[in-house]
Amino acid sequence: MSTLAHTVTDSATMLRRNIKRMIRYPGLTVFMVGGPIVFLLLFVYVFGGTLGAGLGGVSGGRAEYLRYVVPGIMLIAVTGAATGPAITVNMDMTEGIIARFRTMAISRAAVLTGHVLGSVLQTVVALVVVTGLAVALGFRSDASVLEWVAVLGILVLLSFALTWLAVGCGLIAGSPETASNLPMPLVALPFLGSGFVPTESMPAALRWFAEYQPFTPVIETIRGLLLGTPIGNSAVVAVAWCVAIALASYLWSRSMYNRKTVR
Repeated sequence: MSTLAHTVTDSATMLRRNIKRMIRYPGLTVFMVGGPIVFLLLFVYVFGGTLGAGLGGVSGGRAEYLRYVVPGIMLIAVTGAATGPAITVNMDMTEGIIARFRTMAISRAAVLTGHVLGSVLQTVVALVVVTGLAVALGFRSDASVLEWVAVLGILVLLSFALTWLAVGCGLIAGSPETASNLPMPLVALPFLGSGFVPTESMPAALRWFAEYQPFTPVIETIRGLLLGTPIGNSAVVAVAWCVAIALASYLWSRSMYNRKTVR
């Protein structure tokens, strides 16, 4: 068996391990799905009437805000899921299972790859549930099948990038508690972008940050695909950010994994 085939086979085995852990311990998955659901209900039914009044449109108010906020909620689902691999990777490092794997004929790359693929799969489940709830609340899109596929593609690419970043956080953290806190700033970035209110309504300094931080072009691309708003160069910028974060985080995580002393 070639080295590549060996790595793919071991990665599939590690993916099955992570899926079984999700099924046996569903609490983390429920938390990842429940978080964006709470945000969606809170912003639509508590703040939506007031925030939506400033957006205009035919229906205005809460219905208009639901259309606006769904892309931001999708990013909350993606960023919230990044907490999971940070915790599980750290648990593997601190509880000795990595030491056991290193004594076996297992591809070194497969261990972390299994965590990443499992987390991306978990994120897709959260996105399906949140999108289904948004549709049940009245969200409607004129996007074609191809545009929906493009939305899923960019969200999966962002999830892939953030999961590798979370894996690195799990490797450097001293405990699962610390590992769960390190990716938390990612959850705040959709709020500090165009996810929940237009950047034009922000003070100058915050507006500058909101317009140039990585998540805003992702949000604007998803909003454009789903609602037909102008995208401009947001799609190109969004993909560039995702690829850059994924590459840098992968190299960082691989370096940490190879150097880290198992406790």
